[in-house]
Amino acid sequence: MKDFIQVLRRFIPPYKGHLGLTFLYNFLSAVFAVFSVGLMIPILEILFNLAEDVNEMVPWAFSLKSVSHNLYYYLTQFRNEYGPGLSLLVVGLFVSFGTMLKVGFAYLGAYETVFIRNSVVRDIRQQIYKKILRLALPFFTEERKGDIIARISGDVAEVENSIMASLDMFLKNPVLILVFLISMLIMSPSLTGFILIVLPVTGFVIGRVGKSLKKVSREGQDKMGQMMTIIEETLGGLRIIKAFNAERKMEGRFNSEAGLYRNIMNRLMWRRELAHPLSELLGTLVIVIVVWFGGTLILNRNSELTGSEFIAYLAIFYQIINPAKAFTNALYSIQKGMAAMDRIDLILKADVTIAENQGALPIETLTDAIEYRNVGFAYNDKLVLKNISVKIPKGKTMALVGQSGSGKTTLVDLLPRFYDVVEGQVLVDGVDIRELKLHDLRNLMGNVNQEAILFNDTIFNNIAFGVESATRETVEAAARVANSHEFIMETEMGYNTVIGDRGSKLSGGQRQRISIARAILKNPPILILDEATSALDTESERLVQDALEKLMKNRTSLVIAHRLSTIKNADFICVLHKGTIVETGTHDELLALNGRYTKLHQMQMF
Repeated sequence: MKDFIQVLRRFIPPYKGHLGLTFLYNFLSAVFAVFSVGLMIPILEILFNLAEDVNEMVPWAFSLKSVSHNLYYYLTQFRNEYGPGLSLLVVGLFVSFGTMLKVGFAYLGAYETVFIRNSVVRDIRQQIYKKILRLALPFFTEERKGDIIARISGDVAEVENSIMASLDMFLKNPVLILVFLISMLIMSPSLTGFILIVLPVTGFVIGRVGKSLKKVSREGQDKMGQMMTIIEETLGGLRIIKAFNAERKMEGRFNSEAGLYRNIMNRLMWRRELAHPLSELLGTLVIVIVVWFGGTLILNRNSELTGSEFIAYLAIFYQIINPAKAFTNALYSIQKGMAAMDRIDLILKADVTIAENQGALPIETLTDAIEYRNVGFAYNDKLVLKNISVKIPKGKTMALVGQSGSGKTTLVDLLPRFYDVVEGQVLVDGVDIRELKLHDLRNLMGNVNQEAILFNDTIFNNIAFGVESATRETVEAAARVANSHEFIMETEMGYNTVIGDRGSKLSGGQRQRISIARAILKNPPILILDEATSALDTESERLVQDALEKLMKNRTSLVIAHRLSTIKNADFICVLHKGTIVETGTHDELLALNGRYTKLHQMQMF
């Protein structure tokens, strides 16, 4: 319960006004519920001819005795004049009116609760997505993508269906129980004292059973994350699965996880379904004990209550039973929801490892050079870059070559601070990039990757991605420079054509040229090309290479290439081997060295 209160303290404060209205409406609902039940006493007395005549009024005072006495006076006058039948109808109409006010205020309380509940769920989703955008790339290398999707979808839905669904219980039921208990204390302090001893015992029994749900629920949500991962991998690798006839293997893998999930959920649901019958049984036992104890007091003439008042007292007590049972069901739901909240907090409370320093410096453009100074970097204590020092003057092109795993991509990923160096510094115009504003730093750069990363949106929006001031004219101009305009106009709706998931409706060369057009439109002073042509056929490579040469003109460029023919014109080439730069020079200078670059060149020529 302590964890549940902490969750409410985190997300409820923006809605304090609605919270206050909820308490007010629920309080008024409880007051009119007591008023309606209280009117049962004169009804019973009229029915059984137990009502005593009250022929004199007493001065009005703020006390139950004064109000009750004077109401009985008016009832006596009305009954004497119109008879008991019509008196019964009038009292019944007052009961109906009180009930109308009770349910009306109850609805208003529920109305406010619904607003708070849905707003909190929206806030949680927004916070998760915002945090995902802020977290550094290393976080996602440790987490399964499907598991993250499960947290923002299934786990948030579980929080909505359990914790937020229990919000009504916490905003409404305590008010009802408090008002009813006060009413019962006024009517019979001794009987109410007995009830206050019995109720906590039943609450303890229910709480012990509910606590076991959290662990099982956490297991179920973890298993759902694994299933989502398999589905995500299946959708992404469907071509390979079919090509290798691996449908049966993937089906078996998924069925195994689905079976384990079923077993976990069976255990969970069996325990949760215990909530209603257990609360029903305990509630009945409490009623029986109260009737026995109260009835004994009345029969022995030791009670503050008459028979008709005792029935009304029981009616008020029964009004407590339903909120108490709701507490029971809510305890089960909350334990399940808290397990989901724990998984959500793995994202919300994760450290933002690439953070912007306070007082970070702005930067608008590159004026001098980019420099890697004695740079070292490690993945999980495994050193992948060692003592890298290289300077790239403004307007020059540096190419990086080397075998796979030599650290080329890692080296360029340090520049936009996708990762931070472990040793040394990366400097832009002589300033350590950790001292610069992150948005300004990344705004200096345009990226074209080996795999063109496109979105399931129109061609226009993909080219204009991240450029708020883009117009049709500027987008079209960028597409022309990227050799994209002609094939775009041949599509069904031109620039308004939706290109499918990851651009699946386009060929590899077309996707790459769209990503180049995006970089051209951004017009960055620094360009990062990560094997931008390695996955293309000869004709597509020529078109893309031509677009890249236009893009690189008068820009400072870092180019990763496997095909050495694409970097012959680079100002200088760095050859990486096992995380260190082993050779540096132009294409011709490196060939003359007859070293590692020459071997790479000879293998490609062969």
